[in-house]
Amino acid sequence: MHLYLIRHGQSFVNLSEWTGGNQDTGLTELGHQQAAALGSWIPTEIDTIDALYASTMRRAQETAGYVALAYNMDITPDDRLREIGNNRADHRPWPNDDLPEYSDFWGSERPFGSITPEREGGESLMHFRTRIGTFIEDMLEQHHGQTVVAVCHGGVIELALDHVFNVGPFRRCEVWTKNTGVTRLEFVEHPRREMWRLHYHSRSDHLVNIEVATEITRIVKARMAENDGKPKK
Repeated sequence: MHLYLIRHGQSFVNLSEWTGGNQDTGLTELGHQQAAALGSWIPTEIDTIDALYASTMRRAQETAGYVALAYNMDITPDDRLREIGNNRADHRPWPNDDLPEYSDFWGSERPFGSITPEREGGESLMHFRTRIGTFIEDMLEQHHGQTVVAVCHGGVIELALDHVFNVGPFRRCEVWTKNTGVTRLEFVEHPRREMWRLHYHSRSDHLVNIEVATEITRIVKARMAENDGKPKK
């Protein structure tokens, strides 16, 4: 099985100036540009896919829409692909319009403690790890020998790598993924070798032109601001 994990495009909750807490927000304008670029690029990397899954959070569903359009196929929503803290300890999702707030500590600091302690029944990092592992193992059973794409969140990709690398509860390395970055894993059946093969992580070829344009815009705006709003000759 080939498993492609894709982080959603930039969402409002990703913005450094965001003060609205944990909300189920959609994509920003830049996030839509990133997702559109992903949708144009991904068929050049993956000819065909057998299944398309996505987190049931808005930012992932909107991103997955561009992938679904590229392959003319339906999205299968899956609550297990939601970001950490947005499900209960028993893996049921919190309502998208009533999400709990995060604790003031990082999940890896207290992997067995609820990441949303003000809401009874919240999940810990290890509950999160379990639901991600369950999703992956189910994919192996349901899609043996097939190609699966799952649009999800940075934390999901991070814990998916923990699962396949068999990392313990007390993590020592963070794994960051760009918005719409693509991670490719392959399950290989070698009886005397490793079962998983990591081909690449956070691949973002499709973002090059966007990042260049964004940087040029930033430079131009900065120079105009220095020159009272007029283009600098």
